[in-house]
Amino acid sequence: MSVSMRLSRGGSKKRPYYRIVVSNSRSPRDGKYLEQIGTYNPLLAKDDENRVRLTEDRARYWLGVGAQPTDRVARMLDKAGIKERAATSNPQKGEPGQKAKDRAEERASKLAEAEEAKRAAAEEAAAAPVEEETAVEEASAGDEAPAEADADAADAQEAAIDEAVTDGVVAEEVNEATPNSDAGDTPSEVEGESAQAPAEG
Repeated sequence: MSVSMRLSRGGSKKRPYYRIVVSNSRSPRDGKYLEQIGTYNPLLAKDDENRVRLTEDRARYWLGVGAQPTDRVARMLDKAGIKERAATSNPQKGEPGQKAKDRAEERASKLAEAEEAKRAAAEEAAAAPVEEETAVEEASAGDEAPAEADADAADAQEAAIDEAVTDGVVAEEVNEATPNSDAGDTPSEVEGESAQAPAEG
C-alpha cells in the first residue's frame, strides 16, 4: 500500500477548507484517510499564521515511513521547514495548453477569412463604380438616339406641314384664276346682249 500526504476538501460552495491528511493513494480525495496532520484555509491572508497549520512531529513520522506528499503539500512542508523541496523548473510555464493553442489558431484563421472577405468586398466595390459609369454612358447614348429620332420625326412633320400649306396656297391661286361656273356668262357675251337690246326696241 502506497501512502500519500494530500489535501482533502471540506467547507461549502465557494468557501473551501482543506484538511492535510495521510491516506491510501488509491482512496478518493475526500474519502477515508489514515490520519489528519493539519489544515489549510485559502480564504485567509498569505501572511496569516492560521492559513496553514501542521502537526510537525506527525508529519515527520509519516515522511519517515515513506509517505509521498503531493506538490502542494510539499510546498507547505518546505515553508514550515519540515522537508526541503527541490526546486523545479518548468520550461513550459506560462505557455498556453494545446486546447488554447488550437482555439488561437482557429481564431486566427477566422480573422484571416474575414479580412479576405473584406478585401474581396472592397475590390468589388471599387469595380462597381466603373461598371455603373459604363452603364450610365450606355444609357445616355441610348437616350441620345431616341432624341435624335424624335428630332428627325419633328423635321419630317414640319416638312409635311410646309408641303400642305404650299399645296393649299397653290390650290387657292388656281381657284381664283379659273372662273366660277356659277358666276354667269363671260364679259363678251354680256356686251353682245347689251348691244342687241336697243336694236330690238
